[in-house]
Amino acid sequence: RVLASFKIMQLKLLFLSNTMGILEKLSLSRSDLPTMMWSVAVSLRVVAVKIESGAKSIPIFFYVLAAVNIVVYFFNYYASMFVFVLVGCRESGDMLAGIMVLSISMNSLIGVNKLFYIYTHQDQVQSLVADYMAYDRVPPWPGTTALMAKLMWSVKKRLLLFWTVTMGNAFIFNLQPLVMPSSELNLYDKHVVYGLKFILGITNYQIAVVNIIACTFFICYITSSIGGFLIVTCGYSEVRLLALGQEMRDLWSDAHKHYSDNFEDAVYDRNSAKQLNNYIKYRLQDIVKSHATNISCTKKLEEVFRNANAAEFILLTAGLIVDLLGGLSDTYIILPFSIMQVSMDCYLGQKLMDASKTFETSVYDCKWENFDVNNRKTVLLLLRMSQKTLSLSAGGVATLSFECLKAMYKAVYSAYTALRSTI
Repeated sequence: RVLASFKIMQLKLLFLSNTMGILEKLSLSRSDLPTMMWSVAVSLRVVAVKIESGAKSIPIFFYVLAAVNIVVYFFNYYASMFVFVLVGCRESGDMLAGIMVLSISMNSLIGVNKLFYIYTHQDQVQSLVADYMAYDRVPPWPGTTALMAKLMWSVKKRLLLFWTVTMGNAFIFNLQPLVMPSSELNLYDKHVVYGLKFILGITNYQIAVVNIIACTFFICYITSSIGGFLIVTCGYSEVRLLALGQEMRDLWSDAHKHYSDNFEDAVYDRNSAKQLNNYIKYRLQDIVKSHATNISCTKKLEEVFRNANAAEFILLTAGLIVDLLGGLSDTYIILPFSIMQVSMDCYLGQKLMDASKTFETSVYDCKWENFDVNNRKTVLLLLRMSQKTLSLSAGGVATLSFECLKAMYKAVYSAYTALRSTI
């Protein structure tokens, strides 16, 4: 008995230690790329996505769980939706309910669309993750370590905020059917009850509520996980660009400091100029390589998700138009979920563009006029590279930015006003 109690105590302590270790990794105190990529990889494994090629195989349970959730989702939000819109709304004459169901189906498909896109491009995603991890193993210049730690802390905060808001929306949404009696079905669950009755001959309200809760958490979970992956990868590219910008601005002063620390004479003559330029040449080579790697990773990220982003914008535009037609007094609870997704994508694209512009300015402000001819040529090459602003796009047509977000909202409102005056 004593031995059994001792073993149970050991298991409890091991479980507590593992739990505390996981919580520490999820906290803001651990904001390095490997830790954040680990948290995203673990969350995606739950939906049967493996983004790290060298990781363990995903347990069969998660494949079954993902398959069941996908089947239930399509039954609730597409099979039941089509039946309800085409048959149920005509019988009851409740067109508002049909509009609400159509809006939920469109907005919820954004995350599912990205999930299927990752399923079909899993090899590219794994290659992308491997590239970012290899890039992180190249140490930044020691003078930029503090800046990178501060900026990566902001990226981790961005990640936690997005996850909290997205999953919080699921909790709030699911509170509605739980607090309402079955005799007062609201607009959000009528289609599921009708679909169960029309397709399967089941009229149990409790089954409909369980279906809604499972689907809502599934949709919000995959959205927060895939969005978290984009936040980590795009945020790391942004952080590296800003760190390289600071390194360029400090290049000339670092060269003088290096000369003062390693040479006794403080007189700057032809020999000292040679030593300074040799140091600058060495540093510029590393900066050019790091910047080229950053460009390669960002372009691969853009290529992997560009078509998924295009589908997201199309679905969101249609969903917002339907929301407005249904009336904001009834559709307001759907808007945070859909707006948060596209706003975060545009925010990430804008931050990446801003970091590119900052790096371009830093290259020009590096006091290149004091360098020798060869180093000036290197700076000119780097300047030309930096003028090609890094960005994310939707299908290669629209660049994700605040300007794009504003244009989309204007297009949605224009379409809404046109349809509103017609209907």
